[in-house]
Amino acid sequence: MGRARRSLLIPSLICAISLLLTFHNASCFYLPGVAPEDFQKGDLLSVKVNKLTSTKTQLPYSFYSVPFCRPENIIDSRENLGEVLRGDRIENSPFMFKMREPEMCHVVCRLVLDDKTAKEFKEKIEDEYRVNMILDNLPLVVPVRRLEQEAPPAYQQGVYIGVKGQYAGSKDEKHFIHNHLTFAVKYHKDLQTDSARIVGFEVMPFSVKHEYDGKWADNSRLTTCDPHAKRTVSNSNSPQEVEANQEIIFTYDVEFQESDVKWASRWDAYLLMADDQIHWFSIVNSLMIVLFLSGMVAMIMLRTLYRDISKYNELETQEEAQEETGWKLVHSDVFRPPSYSDLLCVYVGTGVQFFGMMLVTMMFAVLGFLSPSNRGGLMTAMLLLWVFMGLFAGYSASRLYKMFKGTEWKRIALRTAFLFPATVFVIFFVLNALIWGQKSSGAVPFGTMFALVFLWFGISVPLVFVGSYVGFKKPTIEDPVKTNKIPRQIPEQAWYMNPIFSVLIGGILPFGAVFIELFFILTSIWLNQFYYLFGFLFIVFVILIVTCAEITIVLCYFQLCSEDYLWWWRSYLTSGSSALYLFLYATFYFFTKLDITKPVSGILYFGYMLIASYAFFVLTGTIGFYACFWFTRLIYSSVKID
Repeated sequence: MGRARRSLLIPSLICAISLLLTFHNASCFYLPGVAPEDFQKGDLLSVKVNKLTSTKTQLPYSFYSVPFCRPENIIDSRENLGEVLRGDRIENSPFMFKMREPEMCHVVCRLVLDDKTAKEFKEKIEDEYRVNMILDNLPLVVPVRRLEQEAPPAYQQGVYIGVKGQYAGSKDEKHFIHNHLTFAVKYHKDLQTDSARIVGFEVMPFSVKHEYDGKWADNSRLTTCDPHAKRTVSNSNSPQEVEANQEIIFTYDVEFQESDVKWASRWDAYLLMADDQIHWFSIVNSLMIVLFLSGMVAMIMLRTLYRDISKYNELETQEEAQEETGWKLVHSDVFRPPSYSDLLCVYVGTGVQFFGMMLVTMMFAVLGFLSPSNRGGLMTAMLLLWVFMGLFAGYSASRLYKMFKGTEWKRIALRTAFLFPATVFVIFFVLNALIWGQKSSGAVPFGTMFALVFLWFGISVPLVFVGSYVGFKKPTIEDPVKTNKIPRQIPEQAWYMNPIFSVLIGGILPFGAVFIELFFILTSIWLNQFYYLFGFLFIVFVILIVTCAEITIVLCYFQLCSEDYLWWWRSYLTSGSSALYLFLYATFYFFTKLDITKPVSGILYFGYMLIASYAFFVLTGTIGFYACFWFTRLIYSSVKID
């Protein structure tokens, strides 16, 4: 097993490096959540069922919340923290296969619908719910043919419970259920041992009104689907309607197909996006533009600053030095502590916590440890990293607080530990109450809620205090120039240097660096698709850092040149304003790409996107602040000041 993992890790590392160094289309190996399992012919394969999902409601439900066929005993699988927060509820099912032994027209069960069950099925079909199943850690997918004939098929996660349609010659819309599933299990065979590994799990759904002779019994033979007469289901010409007092017979076929795909790369087909060419072109185009702009900005800043510093240092030996101009004029006020300096320290500390979490998460994701095969792994990793990064949050907040001549480090530590998490927790709690009211499996159970609170109070808060204590014990960061006791009056500013205008302008470039990638991330979250380009996401993250830093430095330089020294908060808000554009884009995405009609689902969408935008504000704001902080200290320590 150890050798298998090492053999998988090496291709993953090579693939991650190739993604970062080139923009060429690569085929990656993804580290799965479990070790490979070998099956001999005739071995029992247990299909598990997961939640029912819908892109129209965004409310997941457990499989057995709808009256499907049930096994004798329903056994819940143990989910990790991320899976529970995603609403996953993995349970056993009545679908049982035998490895490499095809089965035709296996009857699962027969149901007679009453008014209640018919209504439940109709509601789920109306809301376009899909059934999600798992076999050997692979999700069930429906192959969808692309427009290009030679292109490999795209895959849709899960199979629709049913469809709406009309009988020929009728205008009345009816609900039809997919009661016959044709499964295809793909396997890769080891020629030496005759064992096989599962590399694909596909299905084709059909709606068939099954018929049989006489009265129904356990051994009744269907006339519409008979393995003895080699009569199979290949179309839905005679569909099964969902109505009260109707009987529905659930059946399935299973066939086994040998595949050349090896187990290590079995996820590649699943992760192939339908519009990959557009995706790659858009990403490369966006990165080239942003890199070009960044290079231009860097050149202008270096040339301008070099000229300014040389001029100011030459003026020290001349009489003109008495008439100081530009940014040097405010040297005695530029490091004056800002208003609400405590709050700024808290937000900077929280931003450092977020930055650390994102950076480490990206690195793990690029290496393949957090691929979609590891369900819930990404969310679990982000939560745990957030908790442990509290150490750096407390440290950076107290260091800045001490520089502002603060003395009560415990108060800053307390506010850093509670301000952002408490705000998010309140929003999350309200949203969870709404989900609970809908009886959805997406509602976080009490036990998981307790675990989240324990992670916060039991680990994160103490670590913030430890970090604050260590940071406060460090020597005070000394300013490169002295600050006058009496603040200098700021002259009237030009209209384009208005704080609101410059802050709003500053957020455009960082948002421009990520908005194309943002489209694919939103699609993966809200339209139930896989996201796999973590290599490019990491590059976009680096570009985001660079653009946040450079746009903040540029606008800070212009601000100081116009003799306005109130840069502390503006540097944070300049790049942080990109979160406003993110939320506006999320609103645009909601109305143009999603088909959400229920008010509760809309509230959930905007609630979660508000949390995401708030987190993005804290992250980008902190990057901009530290860039400007470094920049101002650099330029004022580079000139001679009497």
